[in-house]
This record gives sequence, structure tokens and C-alpha cells, in this order.
Amino acid sequence: MPLPRTRGTALRHRLAELRGPEVPAKALDARALAALAANPGCKRRAILDGAGVNKAALASALGSPSAFGQSQFALTRGNAFEAKVKADGGAELLRLVHEKLDRTAEPPAHAHVPELTATGPEGRTARTALALREATEAPGEWALLDHPMLALDVAGSPAFLEPDAVVVHPDGSWTVVEIKSFPMLDGSADPAKVGAAARQSAVYVLALEQIAARLEPVPRVRHRVLLVCPKDFSNLPTASAVDVRKQRAVTARQLARLTRIEDIADTLPAGTCFSPDLPTADLTAAVESVPATYAPECLSACELAFHCRARSRTSGAVTSLGRSVRAELGGLTTVEDVLAAARGETGDPDDPAVAALRRAARLRAEALGREAGALGRDAQVLVHEPEALGAEAVAPCH
Repeated sequence: MPLPRTRGTALRHRLAELRGPEVPAKALDARALAALAANPGCKRRAILDGAGVNKAALASALGSPSAFGQSQFALTRGNAFEAKVKADGGAELLRLVHEKLDRTAEPPAHAHVPELTATGPEGRTARTALALREATEAPGEWALLDHPMLALDVAGSPAFLEPDAVVVHPDGSWTVVEIKSFPMLDGSADPAKVGAAARQSAVYVLALEQIAARLEPVPRVRHRVLLVCPKDFSNLPTASAVDVRKQRAVTARQLARLTRIEDIADTLPAGTCFSPDLPTADLTAAVESVPATYAPECLSACELAFHCRARSRTSGAVTSLGRSVRAELGGLTTVEDVLAAARGETGDPDDPAVAALRRAARLRAEALGREAGALGRDAQVLVHEPEALGAEAVAPCH
């Protein structure tokens, strides 16, 4: 008699069915988890990522191939910059950590750089945890972990994450270091890129907190991470401390929601499958059976963005105009609803959103009316009183 399935085993079996027979699961990485935190209301992304579906292959099979991802040139440039930052045993990197995050500690004249190679991600994860414990138990010394391997439980399965670096301070606290190739101009960088780096770093902070919780005493995982970028238009590194407490809280809530993806799976029709090998019509129906929350920000974070954008535009959803617009419109969810409310055909006049739309429509009509009137008067002057516009205005060209 077979043993009864546990809830975790049943969930993994259900997710494997959704992924498709013989389709290997695509492991979640920090970028994917950070993107989940950026759009926590999207059930479609939650179930696809939870099931390990390759969204790039899925988008191609749907006829909306993704342009999401880094170019080879950007990857090469980023790798070269990271190697420069970590040269000489990470001396420059540790100097930046000391300058931006821990000025009260002794300057890092040298640091311990443990060897983290091991067989497989599980082996590297165990070796990283051991290195962190050993470094924490050696007070008064700096330690630099280059590309450690961390594990974070996601929907009952481990997601293996690889931050650029983790620094152990002399007081035993831990700091995440994120190295990016976009520039810092006059001490500041593109807010959108900094936000994405902060969400990605928050995932690493959560994973480190799980490791720290198993140690005694529990070391402090710093919520201010170090973001290292090229300075201005040079290849010289500079850095900024970024507080990721807000991003960490959002990511933690989203991961807790992912552990309940069985609730989303239970609402899907029987036999739903997201295998790219299915006929396009069946695959489209399967994808559309899961609600999506599209926003323009998805274009830089999700492989299915082009498919979801097309569907959002076809249905006239106001979310295709951006989250800020959607938030201002209250219960008006489609462009047709918005236009009808602005024309006075539908909507409650006491609704602030409806009142604002009608006022905007009146102002627009008045502006267009004045403009049309001015154009009409100018045309009449040109025909009947050309001298009023000046001789050069009507002089023939020679």
C-alpha cells in the first residue's frame, strides 16, 4: 500500500503536472524572485514561477517572443568590472565597505577569502554556510566570500542564489555586496536600476537570515547593502549604501504568498498544462486561465510581458497605462469605462475619479474650442485682410 502524500509532496506533484510531462523545472534565481516582489498581485507569474515554467520558451510558443534579458556586451562589461572591483583579494571592495558602512571598525588591511568550491549547488551551499560560521567565530577579522551559494525555500523547494559577494565584518555582522555595470553620475544612479538592484539584494538578505538563524549566537545580517558601480564615465569603482528593509519586507510577503500557490492551482481547469510543446490554442487557453496583472514595468522584468500587454490592450484594461493611472481611476477598470465617465454617460458624479474626469473633459473641450476659434480667425484674416499679417507673410517666393 503506497504511503499517503504529504501536502508538500502533493504540491510538488501538482506543479510538475502544470509544467508538463518530462519538462525540467527552471530554477528560480534572485532576479526572478525580485521581479515577483515588484509585481506581487500577478497570479500568472506566481504560478508559472512556482511551477518552474520556462517563461521565455512559453512566450515564444505563444507567438510573443521575449526581448527580456541582458545583452552579451553588457554581460562581458559587467564581468570585467566585477573582476576589477575584486582584484588584489578584494582590497578595493573592502575599502568601500569600510568607508560606506563600517567606519568605526579597523580598516581592512587584509581579509580572509575562503575557498567555496564544492560539488553541485547543495555542496556549495553547505560550504558557504560553513565559511560564514567560521568567519563569524573569528572576531576582529574581515572576511570576503566571493560568489557564495545561498539557498532560499520557495514553495517548498530550495532556490539557489549566488550574490556577487558577502562581507563578514570584524564584529561578526554580514553585508551583501551587489556589483552592477551601470554608472553612478555625481553620486547617484538611475532610480529604476537602483530599485531593481535593491529588490535583488533583499532576496540575498532573506537567504542569509535563514543561515544566521541556525547559528548561536545569531549574527546580524545588515539591511544596508553595498551597491558598487562605475564612477561617472570611467571604469573606477564607487559605491553607495542602500537600505533594503522595505524591499525585504515586500519580498518576504510575496514568498509567503508563493507557499500558497496550491490555492491558485486549485482554481485552474482540470488538465491545465503550460508545456511549450502544446498546440498554440491550448497553450493560450491555459495561460489565459490564470489572471495576470500587467503594468508597463513588466517589460523590464518578465518574459511574458509582450503577451500580457497585447491582451491588456485588447481588453482595454487601464493597467496597460501604468499602475499610477490605475490607482487614480478607482473602480473604472477599462478605457471604455473611463471615456464613458468623462463624457457623462456613466459613473457616479459624486465619485472623485468621475468628477475629475468630467472636469478634465470640459477643460479639454474649452481648450480645443479656443484653439479652433483662433485658427478660424487667422484663416479669415489671411483670405480677406492679408496685409494685417505683414507683407512678407503673403509675398510670393522668387
